[in-house]
Amino acid sequence: MFLSKFASPVLNLPRVAKRLIVLAVDASLCVLTVWLAYYLRLDYWISLTNPDFGWNPMAAVGMSLLIAIPLFIVNGFYRAIFRYSGLSAIFTVSKVIAVYGVIYAAIFTAMGVSGVPRTVGIIQPILLMVFVGLTRLFARFWLGGLYRNQLQLANLPRVLIYGAGATGRQLAGALANSHEMRVVGFIDDNKALHKQTINDLKIFNPQDLPGLVETLGVNTVLLAFNAASRKRRNEILDSISKSKVAVRTLPRVTEIAAGKISVSDLRELDIDDLLGRDPVSPDPKLLSKNILGKVVLVTGAGGSIGSELCRQILKVGPAQLLLVEQSEFALYQIHQELEQKPVANNHGQVILIPFLASVRDEVRMDSILAKFKPQTIFHAAAYKHVPLVEHNLSEGIHNNVFGTFTMAKLALKHSTENFVLISTDKAVRPTNVMGATKRLAEMSLQALAETSSTTVFSMVRFGNVLGSSGSVVPLFRQQIRDGGPITLTHQDITRYFMTIPEAAQLVIQASALAKGGDVFLLDMGEPIKIYDLAVRMIELSGLTLKDESNPEGDIEIQITGLRPGEKLYEELLIGNEPKQTVHSRILMGTESYLPIREFELELLELSRFLNQGKLREASETLCRCVEGYSAGGVVDWVF
Repeated sequence: MFLSKFASPVLNLPRVAKRLIVLAVDASLCVLTVWLAYYLRLDYWISLTNPDFGWNPMAAVGMSLLIAIPLFIVNGFYRAIFRYSGLSAIFTVSKVIAVYGVIYAAIFTAMGVSGVPRTVGIIQPILLMVFVGLTRLFARFWLGGLYRNQLQLANLPRVLIYGAGATGRQLAGALANSHEMRVVGFIDDNKALHKQTINDLKIFNPQDLPGLVETLGVNTVLLAFNAASRKRRNEILDSISKSKVAVRTLPRVTEIAAGKISVSDLRELDIDDLLGRDPVSPDPKLLSKNILGKVVLVTGAGGSIGSELCRQILKVGPAQLLLVEQSEFALYQIHQELEQKPVANNHGQVILIPFLASVRDEVRMDSILAKFKPQTIFHAAAYKHVPLVEHNLSEGIHNNVFGTFTMAKLALKHSTENFVLISTDKAVRPTNVMGATKRLAEMSLQALAETSSTTVFSMVRFGNVLGSSGSVVPLFRQQIRDGGPITLTHQDITRYFMTIPEAAQLVIQASALAKGGDVFLLDMGEPIKIYDLAVRMIELSGLTLKDESNPEGDIEIQITGLRPGEKLYEELLIGNEPKQTVHSRILMGTESYLPIREFELELLELSRFLNQGKLREASETLCRCVEGYSAGGVVDWVF
């Protein structure tokens, strides 16, 4: 403990000072070993300046210094001091001192010097090797561990924590022993805290961040202010993005500090933090109306929206949750995940049942509905990737249109109480097959709702969800990891965005407001320019945009041109202004549709064209049925 107090000050000395100290120690050892050699030879202590021996003992000392120190310098003993502070140092020392011993013994043993016993020429080099070796081993024992820790710390990413409150302090404590990053200070908006310290970590002004990046070598900022509104977070992110640092945040800082999860759970900043609005707390009554204690079926249960619907539904406590998915792997994943979250309701444990099935298989779906009698169906199964559906027109129509119509008719047959279609903003004046098929799916529900007295049909229309399988966000993130470029179809392309949990919660609540044939629109906030989103993601990764004004930047954005069926702007409503519902984020539109008999005739003709491989005629039928749809030509791969 006594020696450990001095270890850090020694290591913090300038390199030149450390070299001089070690050189002085080696010189002292040369003197000491000559003195000890005399003792071992004569069996009594002498003074190196004893007049009885003249100046010859000092000659032995001087010759030792003249031979040893230059040899040590030439062989790099003082270039990297701690390189020679381990067991390997013994071998290095042995080799060098062996050379030293040959020279020293040649002078004082072979040739002989008056006043210096010949055995001194042999004993002294052996003693010098032992003592120098021991000093290196001692240095390893005393300073080695601390030195390696300092080297390791020096190579860790240096981070600042934004927020010096309780959350920030808990995060700093959790990171204190981390081998992944090194906290070098705090930044905080509170002026009263500036220049103060917490556990030897100084608190800085956020305006000083650009300078701190240079002086402290900061490359990451950790956000630790969970209570901040999204608007405030956006303002903070705007200021941080100018400093070329990566930004990371936490799921729940308190869990990390309590040791419930590891520091590795620090994650990249989610782009949902940039939506510029705070989430609205869900209405428990609306959430539970069609779910609590009921049998609920979700189609497309393994997809991004379907899986989140399952998570939200499970929290409410249905009697049974039926998972329908045609992808074996996706069904396995969501089923395993939900089984790890046991939830009980008034009737006991929620029963989870996974079904491998396609909504296009009428016989299979009929048997499932006949057996389990679901009271609420959320129909999320769909092909939704615009270019893929455009190039696979037949499959897109079969799945999105006929699959939906099949499920809706079966729901009516088995007296399902509520049937909710997950729709899209691309169904409004569509320019692609995916949007047209989703609008036709909406029309099938509207037509059936006109004749239904048992099943309440409704559809919920919204835009892109962040992090879904078709979202640009995970694509951009991967392209940034790969070093770019980011590919964008058009510089002015604009989209609405919503987080998956918020979208799922609003879908469930909208279903509780349905009366029959309702078209609900989710308030998506302000549309986001995708180019600006890409630039922001680059900046929040601590990188710079490479363009004409900054040719030395890190990540380039390449414009590839609009794909077939893609349009610059999306809409949520075809007709007049939407009506407000009791929920601030849920609107209701009124859309025209075909009566059921006329609609079924159109479907029969559409089916006939598909069966005959007449895709152009099938496309023309879509154009005739769907208001605002004008096909730009059939680009189906087979066609």
